[in-house]
Amino acid sequence: MFVRRRLTLFAMTVAAAPLAVGACTAGPRSAVKQAEAAPPSVTVTPADRARDVPISAEVGTKVSNGRVTGVKLTDDKGRPVPAQAREDGSGWVPDAPLANSRTYTAEVTVSGDSGKTATRKTTFTTMARSTKPAVTSELYFQDKQTYGTAMPVVLGFDPPIPPEARADVQRRLFVRTSPSQPGTWSWMSDGKQAEYRAPDRWKPGTTISVRSALEGLPIGKEAVGDSDRVATAKVGRQVSLDIDNTTKQMTVYQDGKVLRKLPVSLGKPSTPSSSGTMVIMEKHEHTTFDTRGEPDGGYVVDVDDAQRLTWGGEFIHSAPWSEGEQGYNNTSHGCTNVSAAGADWLMGVTQVGDLVTVKGTEVQLQPGNGFTAWNVGWNEFAKGSALPVPAGLKPTQSPTPHPGAVAGGSAPAPTPTRSNSGG
Repeated sequence: MFVRRRLTLFAMTVAAAPLAVGACTAGPRSAVKQAEAAPPSVTVTPADRARDVPISAEVGTKVSNGRVTGVKLTDDKGRPVPAQAREDGSGWVPDAPLANSRTYTAEVTVSGDSGKTATRKTTFTTMARSTKPAVTSELYFQDKQTYGTAMPVVLGFDPPIPPEARADVQRRLFVRTSPSQPGTWSWMSDGKQAEYRAPDRWKPGTTISVRSALEGLPIGKEAVGDSDRVATAKVGRQVSLDIDNTTKQMTVYQDGKVLRKLPVSLGKPSTPSSSGTMVIMEKHEHTTFDTRGEPDGGYVVDVDDAQRLTWGGEFIHSAPWSEGEQGYNNTSHGCTNVSAAGADWLMGVTQVGDLVTVKGTEVQLQPGNGFTAWNVGWNEFAKGSALPVPAGLKPTQSPTPHPGAVAGGSAPAPTPTRSNSGG
């Protein structure tokens, strides 16, 4: 995550606070101790005169006996390059990819306990435009939107990110929240999808800012990242849906209180709905389900008020043709059927990012089949991070697992390809 302070990388002068001297302070002894203190030093990367530096480069620092008090990064025309500091102080990440085949100069100043300062300068040249194939990334988190409290930040990759490259990619994925609610990224086992969430659902009113800073990043030996992607969105009210196959009822909650119950018809035994904890991914007032070429498919049907739950094509949607069965029998091809009036009402209540839990069906939700960050507990989710997760991150409470939750985490994830099979 980004540190909250923003740096425009120009030279900064930082004055050390004067030492308070009282009547009983031994001035000469203090001076001796100050003189004996080791002077500060700093190593800066990229190395001086380095060439063919990726445009994803950042100014890295390794400091001894001091702290960074000034950073200056300029291009070959002397213009400052704005950047943000990493939370651990290990470097500064430019706000945008550097330009190809350009020369940059970085100057870093550190101050030590001795009162002395040290400055190091490095000049490097970026590489020409890469001819390696790009890994396409898609950020399923849009700018200026309002999401539900369970909305994870989700990135999809094509081709998948190999295990040995995931740590480098993850280090370039930044999430900032206000108020602060830190979390971690977690990778699907096949590397096609990474999701970010906190231990608890987002607090209503939270602002989430995301940057996927992958343009020009070397990914493995044969590929580079395709693009930088940024988005800032808000978290809205807390809404959740519980769907029980035993009772054939959907219970709609807002802020923990029941708003309404709706009868449903789920997937028939040959095409069952998935049990698990998922998230509303998309909402469509009108869409078409086209299952030609799919198993048990072959039909094309227009539907209203459809809300996607999985990549595999499970939706909540209006199904006036099954209203006589809703609350009693399962007749769908895997979707949650509700009445036309109920579906219309539901569209006005829900948001993309709302939590949906289905329980009691014949099959379990597979990891990566949709936004599945909440289908496992926090500890299991954090195991999917390619970088160390701070030990202090944990849920504020340890509630009984939601009845719709499943263990998951080990089964291969399906390809994140949108299917409008529906039904």
